[in-house]
Amino acid sequence: MTTRTESVDTPPGEARITWHTAPGARLVLAVGHGAGGGIEARDLQALAAALPARGITVALVEQPWRVAGKKVAAAPGVLDEGWRGLWPALTRPGLPVVAGGRSAGARVACRTAGELDAAGVLALAFPLHPPGRPEKSRAEELTGAGRPALVVQGGRDPFGRPEEFPAPGGRHPYELVEVAHGDHGFAVPKRAAVTQEEALRTITEAVGEWLARLPGGRG
Repeated sequence: MTTRTESVDTPPGEARITWHTAPGARLVLAVGHGAGGGIEARDLQALAAALPARGITVALVEQPWRVAGKKVAAAPGVLDEGWRGLWPALTRPGLPVVAGGRSAGARVACRTAGELDAAGVLALAFPLHPPGRPEKSRAEELTGAGRPALVVQGGRDPFGRPEEFPAPGGRHPYELVEVAHGDHGFAVPKRAAVTQEEALRTITEAVGEWLARLPGGRG
């Protein structure tokens, strides 16, 4: 695996891609961060460390607001604009690109997947609703992605527990994997029956196996 960082000009400003390139890669997994943190998130770093050995290049994407050092995330429309602006750089290797993200980044991936012709959508810690407000559902963003999708959700995520998600349906029904005892950042309590390492392994294994089932995902 080789690692390099690339700056990309987008309409909202400079974005940044950290490439974790797999030798002989067969597809690219592009993953954006959430509104409360950057690409240092434990799940994003675990994917970047584990997937290149499976022939998957992982591109960790930093939105312009984050690159600029701002404390508050941009509005959803601006996030989508930034993602569209850097998409050509993600497709430049000539491989299928799976659009992914955690939390707010997952919403961006879902909203833009169809127009960008993403090979699939990975939604990590999808914020199904604001904490304590299940009536404010964002399920339509997920079900309307129009691409094969995988949701990886913590069992105690206040933004939506696995059992709160609607039944998959339509032409591209999504799959859902639960990370037992995980919160919105996939942290597990010390008293839990699984360790933090095991929780992260659940994520990397589920994502790796799902990517292998996508068209072009298996070499």
